[in-house]
Amino acid sequence: MPELPEVQTVVTTLRPRIVGHRIARVTLHRNDIVTPESIDLRKLLTNRRVTDLTRRGKRIVFMLDDANRFFIHLGMSGRLTIETDDKPIEKHTHLVLQLDDEKELRFRDPRRFGGVWWLGSEDPGGTMGPEPLEVKLDVLIEKLKRTKRAIKNVLLDQTVLAGIGNIYADEALFESGIHPLARADKLNGEQAHRLHAAIKKILRRAIKHRGSTLRDYVDAEGGKGKFQKLHRVYDRANEPCHTCKKPIKRIVLGGRSTHFCPNCQNKRK
Repeated sequence: MPELPEVQTVVTTLRPRIVGHRIARVTLHRNDIVTPESIDLRKLLTNRRVTDLTRRGKRIVFMLDDANRFFIHLGMSGRLTIETDDKPIEKHTHLVLQLDDEKELRFRDPRRFGGVWWLGSEDPGGTMGPEPLEVKLDVLIEKLKRTKRAIKNVLLDQTVLAGIGNIYADEALFESGIHPLARADKLNGEQAHRLHAAIKKILRRAIKHRGSTLRDYVDAEGGKGKFQKLHRVYDRANEPCHTCKKPIKRIVLGGRSTHFCPNCQNKRK
């Protein structure tokens, strides 16, 4: 699933191509990708101008010239790309926004875990936690103290931090030397400080390398990410750790694959 670095890269590559442009026509191939189902998305978007494009967590938020907003979530396999109107539309393309410059914004999602959410004037963040790149250390420490859950599960909780998923939780925990099964409320001040710094460092590096392309993810121009080449633990089960050469271990935690180095992230340490 695209996480904060991938979604930020989509926003960065899409913003100059769509902000300031008018949506001339809306083609919706599947009504069930829209929430709430009762709204008329065509009517709400046609002839509206996009005045801003931002990211909140894993959400791509569109601001319109009537002060209304909607967001697109890429789900697991979603792609949001700008195409010329003469390019054939691929299978599983559910939404096409034709712009006033003869370009089209196309949302394609084979697995249909993503979709379009109409916000109107509501806060695009909803119940999500703070942004990981902006969260203060004392805020993070307070959130960790409130739960006895494994730290890996806490990092995946979007009400704690918005935007971190499986890849960057694993990478940040390795960077900070913290075992994924360690209880969040048992982390000491030094560990919390390391984790806080690691989260920001890993996310910034991933954004710099345009995210991680493991299967479906591409940016708004169809370009793939490169950060997967720099993964230290994620998706590297049984491969040697780059630091200590011990094999990377994979476990299932909360229904999600979790990768770590049992030596570098020794729980007893």
